[in-house]
Amino acid sequence: MTIESLSELIRKLVDVLLVWALFYFILKSLRKNMKMVMLFKGILIIALTKVLSSWLDLVTIGYFIDYVIEWAPLALIVIFQPEIRNALEQLGRAQFFRKKKSLSLSELDKSISEIVNAADYIRKMRMGALIVIERDNTLANYVEKAQKVYADISGPLLASIFFKNNPLHDGGVIIQGDKIVCAGAVFPTSDSIAISKRLGTRHRAALGIAERTDCVALVVSEETGRMSIAMNGELVYNLSLDEVKIRLMESLAPSGQILSNVKEGATNE
Repeated sequence: MTIESLSELIRKLVDVLLVWALFYFILKSLRKNMKMVMLFKGILIIALTKVLSSWLDLVTIGYFIDYVIEWAPLALIVIFQPEIRNALEQLGRAQFFRKKKSLSLSELDKSISEIVNAADYIRKMRMGALIVIERDNTLANYVEKAQKVYADISGPLLASIFFKNNPLHDGGVIIQGDKIVCAGAVFPTSDSIAISKRLGTRHRAALGIAERTDCVALVVSEETGRMSIAMNGELVYNLSLDEVKIRLMESLAPSGQILSNVKEGATNE
């Protein structure tokens, strides 16, 4: 194999990998978006109609489908502008080159224990809370507009932030690594039709930020004291303390490790 042929092979391989990565990112970002699911169904119907019209020689419907296909890209950009913007924002938040602090399992367990203990106290006191934990996508844009804290994760500190008389209790807390970086953060609310109308602004804000980034958002309901977690564009409602700890450990553990020993320890508590 010559150097030229090897170079050509590498170029084609890189080209294919880039296309694969692009489609993977698009599908991963939009798989939970009901509007985009409906869009893909519509595209499939149009494609099948085009094939059928060509097969049966249906001139009128074929002409109409050609007209739709011609103007479809412009229409899609206008109609789905928010979804396209969110996908591009998520791509921009991806921290490909940032050296992120990696917590050891013992440090992670300590941090999560503090968060869970705070959530337990908050739910018993019916105060309500929204705790957002950053993963790979940066939340710097939301941190900039919030009240900076930058303190070690502490159960009492989290509980005091969400105390009803605290001016910051209505906003959310953002955690990066083992630090509480800010409080009073404001997040976009989700307009998903899948979320129950009984759930309030905190739950919609948790789902909203989980739809736009890969963060993990823990919500404590002020009305019911129930705990929920929003992650990967989904909201899991009414979790127990053990379930919250297990889900946090599974989603935040290095390399996505499944910590069976943590599960056993949580079950035996």
